[in-house]
Amino acid sequence: MGYISLLVMIPLAALLTNAFKGGLGAFWRAAISTESVDALKLTLVCSFLAAAFNAVAGTATAFVLVRDKFPGQGILNTIIDLPFALPTVVAGITFYALYGPHSPFHVNITGSWIGITVAIMFVTLPFSVRSVQPVLESLSLDAEAAAATLGASSFRIFRTVTLPAILPALLTGTGLAFARALGEYGSVVFISNNLPYHSEVASSYVYSLVSSGQVASAASVAVVLLCLALLVLIASNVIGRRLSRRHG
Repeated sequence: MGYISLLVMIPLAALLTNAFKGGLGAFWRAAISTESVDALKLTLVCSFLAAAFNAVAGTATAFVLVRDKFPGQGILNTIIDLPFALPTVVAGITFYALYGPHSPFHVNITGSWIGITVAIMFVTLPFSVRSVQPVLESLSLDAEAAAATLGASSFRIFRTVTLPAILPALLTGTGLAFARALGEYGSVVFISNNLPYHSEVASSYVYSLVSSGQVASAASVAVVLLCLALLVLIASNVIGRRLSRRHG
């Protein structure tokens, strides 16, 4: 408890103290200011799109890693964890070099929701893959084989047999990815251009408030992000547990 308090509870208490330093009215004004609402909307949309896409791509990747055998499989399995080890600001610089004004592919997605979403997808992909992969590895193939013997197509086998078994893990991974995306900064700071009311995500807005000395307002927006992340995590865990009990 002392360790958790030192790393989690005390910083959270400091954040809440700063957020409500000027009272509930000051907190509310900072949270619903035009720039704050625009930044939160953009963050939510890009986070949702990235988490939804990675839910599909991550599941497909996990299937390939578990069910197939091919040269370089170990390397691919290691690369999946690269976003965990790589500083996100390095990823941000890389994406800016690849898809910025001087892109070698002549594709410029800086200052757009597309660029922000792509950067977030890179950072959050491992959550989806690593949540589904161990569940797939533990699944018995007997039910799928029986369904195939009865004439079910591959898609129907996946929809009726495999998907219900991996759905709790998939929801957990998607929830973790979405919560992680809400506070992402390093990978999006360059490609977003941080244009207020246009391509400024919530984390960049919080940083700009702190840089201008508006610590209480920054803490207020940060508390909103914290609450959103907690709600997503709680909802994904509750739904995942109910689905697990139903499937069990």
